[in-house]
Amino acid sequence: MPAITTNDLKNGITLELDNGLFQVVEFQHVKPGKGGAFVRTKLRNVKTGNVFDRTFNAGVRVEQALVDKKDMQFLYRDGDEYVFMDTESYEQMNVPPVALGDAADYLVEQAVAIIAFYNGEIITVEIPAAVELSVTDTEPGIQGDRVSGAKKAATLETGKVVQVPLHINIGDRLRVDTRTGDYISRV
Repeated sequence: MPAITTNDLKNGITLELDNGLFQVVEFQHVKPGKGGAFVRTKLRNVKTGNVFDRTFNAGVRVEQALVDKKDMQFLYRDGDEYVFMDTESYEQMNVPPVALGDAADYLVEQAVAIIAFYNGEIITVEIPAAVELSVTDTEPGIQGDRVSGAKKAATLETGKVVQVPLHINIGDRLRVDTRTGDYISRV
């Protein structure tokens, strides 16, 4: 495992620290007028998703985890598991829902995700920031009912429920933000 110094930290780097794997969310080099320089970081625990602050002295060596990322296409659900196919080797792999986290709410067949592996174990699944999904169930839109900011619940093809404007109907295609779960626009 390569050792890097805290001066080499960048957003997205995965580190192996004393108590697990952590991804650098944010970092800042600080050089106060008195005393030694240090690096203030925000780290996200890869397993739990918890984010916390940690400060390192400048120049301290840390272990960088070598993470292998692959583009994989979602094929179908097999019971509780999700079946993905490597887009290069066409090898199929079953992924448990725990490894997908919130990404499972936005996966439709043929969608491509970036799956990160560490020592053969899935650690993260990255999907695009916005996806297009169809509405399968919602109350009918009422013509002329255009109250500013009024929302209603709509169920998407993946089963995810989002709040949408009153004019959205069953069968409409929507663009949804996968980071927040918010409606963006009608497609």
